[in-house]
Amino acid sequence: MARYYVYILKCTDGSYYTGITNDLERRFSEHSAGINPEFYTYKRRPVELVFYEEFDDPELAIEYEKKIKGWTRKKKEALINEDWDLLKELSVCKNETSHKLYNKEG
Repeated sequence: MARYYVYILKCTDGSYYTGITNDLERRFSEHSAGINPEFYTYKRRPVELVFYEEFDDPELAIEYEKKIKGWTRKKKEALINEDWDLLKELSVCKNETSHKLYNKEG
């Protein structure tokens, strides 16, 4: 059975790169070696693997990667640090139009 990995790299400039692969070791080596000057990580090496999650289903892996890519830096760091309480707190909608806040005034 094929495995898929969603991973986060910390770049030398402090930014994070989120990706997906079916061979984590090979993909990390490619990022580290800088095989393509067009890659985000090319000018941000060395990179450090700070998080990965394994999946059996490629569709779930793709969905998870897209979700993480939309997250804030703080939320990614909560995931990396396995700070589940902070991750939950950062996931709560705080917009004025949130259904949780909407009826508090009335």
